[in-house]
Amino acid sequence: MPVPSETEPTVLTLLPSQIEDLQFASSSMTGATRRAFQAKMTLKDCAGHARQAERVFGWGRKTVQLGLHEQRTGVTCLGAQDAFCGKRLWEEQHPDVASVLWDLARAQSQQDPTFRTALSYTRLTAGEALKQLHQRGFAEDMLPSATTMAEVLNRNGDRRRPVLKAKPQKKFLKPTRSSPTSRKKTVSR
Repeated sequence: MPVPSETEPTVLTLLPSQIEDLQFASSSMTGATRRAFQAKMTLKDCAGHARQAERVFGWGRKTVQLGLHEQRTGVTCLGAQDAFCGKRLWEEQHPDVASVLWDLARAQSQQDPTFRTALSYTRLTAGEALKQLHQRGFAEDMLPSATTMAEVLNRNGDRRRPVLKAKPQKKFLKPTRSSPTSRKKTVSR
């Protein structure tokens, strides 16, 4: 049996299926939860050595080191991806125009006649909304395209549907000839 050196820490013997399970579990997590999981498994199975975890599990050494530091200090590092990635929604870029749009949509909307959903159906189309916002004095560069306006209305919960009146249900079914209620009743004596 080989004697472990100081640079080569001892590793608990893990089956390949266990390693695959840990890799799969780690791949289904993101951010701080993934780093915390990898740090715990590194402490448990690799004696806290990030290089060993990289070799055994295939995880990034720097990610494991960051997870170990987070666990040791109790401070979780946050990324700036949410603050600097992606384009902001139109409603967030132009909140004053969006509030006028919500007022226009509310004036043209109606609750679902069956009251089964919380959606409000509106007669306001995207083109008509753009036209009314332009009439209210908003500049063209502040207004989105018609397809973007339709997405904005849908995100707000105002679905473009034909507004229908509720149809009353029939009180009873019309009997058919094969129905026992439509047969003549004969009195037997």
